[in-house]
Amino acid sequence: MALAETTQPSAEKSNRRIGLTLLGVAAGMVGLAFASVPLYQLFCQVTGYGGTTRTADANPKGVIAREMKVRFDVNIENSLNWTVKPAAAITDQIGRVDTVNYIATNNSDKPVTGQAVFNVVPEKAGIYFNKIECFCFTEQTLQPGETVEMPIVFFVDPDIDQNRELKTIKEITLSYTFYASDNEGS
Repeated sequence: MALAETTQPSAEKSNRRIGLTLLGVAAGMVGLAFASVPLYQLFCQVTGYGGTTRTADANPKGVIAREMKVRFDVNIENSLNWTVKPAAAITDQIGRVDTVNYIATNNSDKPVTGQAVFNVVPEKAGIYFNKIECFCFTEQTLQPGETVEMPIVFFVDPDIDQNRELKTIKEITLSYTFYASDNEGS
C-alpha cells in the first residue's frame, strides 16, 4: 500500500507537466500562426524573395549606362468592378528614377474600395526594384464612375549589374493584382 501512495503523487506531477507542456506547445503554435504573415512579409522585403520589391526615399547610387525595360501588368479580381489600365512600358538607364501611372475607374454605381498587391518577374530582380512611392497595400475608395491616376515612383538599383545571374536580364515586369477590400464602399 505504501508503494501505491508514493507513485500516485509522482504520476500526478508527471501528468501535470505533460499537460502544461502540451498547452505551451499549442499556445506557441497559435502565436506562430498569427506571426507568420508579418514575419514572411519581413523576410520577403529583406531578401526580395518572391519578387518582393524594396522601398527607398531616393537613389543614392546614381545611374549606370546599362538600360532596363520595365513592363507593367494588371490583373483584377472578378469581384472588383474596376477597369485598371497599366502604365506603358519604359526603357531607361538603370538607376534613373521614373514615374508612371496606372489609371483606375470604378465601373459600378456605388463607391467601391479596392487594394492592390504586387510582384516582380523575374523574382530574383525583386530585390533590385525600389519603389519610392506606390499605391500598393493602400485601400483606395473610388466613387461611382470615378477615374484616378495611381502613381508609382521607382528605380532599378545599379547593384543589379553586379549580380551574375541577372547580367543577361533586359526586362523586368511589375505586376499588380487588384482586389475588392473588406471595407467595401468605406
